[in-house]
Amino acid sequence: MSKPPFKQVASNLIEAGEDALVLNSGYFGDSFADCLETYGARVTQLKADVGAAPTPADVETCGFFSGAVPPNSIGLTIFMQGVLSDAKGICDIVKRVSPDTLVILDGVCSVASEEIRFDEWGIDVVLTATQKGLGTPPGLSVLCVSQKALKVFETRRSPPSSYYASWKRWLPIMKAYESGTAQYFATPPVNLIYAFNASLQAITRAAPSLEDRFTMHKEASQRLKKALEDLGLRQVPLDPAFAANGMTAVYYPDGLVASDVLPKLVKDEIVVAAGLHKEIKDKYFRIGHMGLSVVDPSRGDLDRVITSLQHIFG
Repeated sequence: MSKPPFKQVASNLIEAGEDALVLNSGYFGDSFADCLETYGARVTQLKADVGAAPTPADVETCGFFSGAVPPNSIGLTIFMQGVLSDAKGICDIVKRVSPDTLVILDGVCSVASEEIRFDEWGIDVVLTATQKGLGTPPGLSVLCVSQKALKVFETRRSPPSSYYASWKRWLPIMKAYESGTAQYFATPPVNLIYAFNASLQAITRAAPSLEDRFTMHKEASQRLKKALEDLGLRQVPLDPAFAANGMTAVYYPDGLVASDVLPKLVKDEIVVAAGLHKEIKDKYFRIGHMGLSVVDPSRGDLDRVITSLQHIFG
């Protein structure tokens, strides 16, 4: 579900011929670069090795900011393959070397499970979907947009390059509903919006607090990763300090493939995700530990995952 928000960014915040820098650590970095190019952007990709993410120093020295950078250029940081990008450090670099550049953060795997300080760090767009840390069925694309990014949209020279994703059509709808007045453009998925509202109420107004949620995700992540280490399983992130807290990417042991492992987890009523990174997609799998499975320990979700993994690999 990261594709629709990619389209919103590409069709509303960039115009044909403008430059974009994509910090690419895997599958969705490839997708976003392709999406931007489809809408006419001139894309520069800063690619990381498997298990790593571009660093703030990489961003500063990559050459993208060495010339006259158009004010609508886009920097993107990706949270993927179990690797956590240094979003704050990247924002600091961009604000210093090119303050007009927009910073877009792909937070599909991180919103509500990782610390993200939108205003404090100076992020311009966080894009995400509802089916992960936000704990809602899939189907909604969600964006948080800064006033700076909205100004870029409002002053663009050409109309948005998408019809249904155009903010020109959706912003009046949102403003009308905020003022208590109904207005129509297209039928929204009402059931999902009600579900999303219920999830947001639980996240922002009930226990645990947001700060406690971040802590609980870190603790759950460390516990699972320690259990995997004890089983001798190697993880995809090259540096544990930058391993994501909402998802763990782990290599299959030598000689084993997905069909040797995933069906056994399914028998224990545990569903994990296969690999996506094109260079290693058949060599690893992904374990999600975010949202309700973390903040409600009484469910025992993490315990069951660890126990099943111990039975398979122990």
